[in-house]
Amino acid sequence: MGSESEKRREANKEEEEEEEEIVCLESFFINDDYQLTKFTFGSHVLELYCLQSASTDFDLTGQLVWPGAMLMNGYLSENAEILQGCSILELGSGVGITGVLCSKFCRKVIFTDHNDEVLKILKKNIELHGHSSGPNPSAELEAAKLEWGNSDHLGEILQKHKYGFDLILGADICFQQSSVPLLFDSVEQLLRIRGHGNCKFILAYVSRARQMDSAILREGAQHGMLMNEVSGTRCTVANLEGVIYEINLQ
Repeated sequence: MGSESEKRREANKEEEEEEEEIVCLESFFINDDYQLTKFTFGSHVLELYCLQSASTDFDLTGQLVWPGAMLMNGYLSENAEILQGCSILELGSGVGITGVLCSKFCRKVIFTDHNDEVLKILKKNIELHGHSSGPNPSAELEAAKLEWGNSDHLGEILQKHKYGFDLILGADICFQQSSVPLLFDSVEQLLRIRGHGNCKFILAYVSRARQMDSAILREGAQHGMLMNEVSGTRCTVANLEGVIYEINLQ
């Protein structure tokens, strides 16, 4: 009898564990437990909705604020003059923390992401800051779907903004090596609209793998770009090495 009871207990335990795993997976894929969170960059205080803990699904990385975004925003807050009156397109905007900071100085910010779930929270944060006070409360803010390498997505954006942008931004967007060529394909198209010297790509890069370090430099060169490390920006962010690159067409 004892052995039968033990077997039933073990069976029930296994069933409960399986149910817990299913619940965890379901909540993982539909996790929208966003919290309004305060971030400070110099004299600028931003509040945005975001998740508080990391996900292992690369498609949902945009629901969080990553170390490279903190690096980028710190750099931009200290060098706000480069944003003044500019038009900006941000790649892989996620919850929009970098674009929201830029909106305080820029005349136009186009936030982009490829994931529909991420776009929902991005639009919510844009609405939150759409009528904010500050140096430039009338900035044009817009969210658009953009999967890197997708000419239809990029074409729709450029149909509305046919003269391109002054700056292209990307903060901590290099997670998967397979996506890097597509990223640089899209960046090259955007840079070539304005031509040499009239548009640049600012990339806040966080090193997580040496293969990725090499990949971004290689892809930049293959796409005819100059990768210039911004002096004084190499630092440690969240126990990882980060750096800011200014990238131009050769």
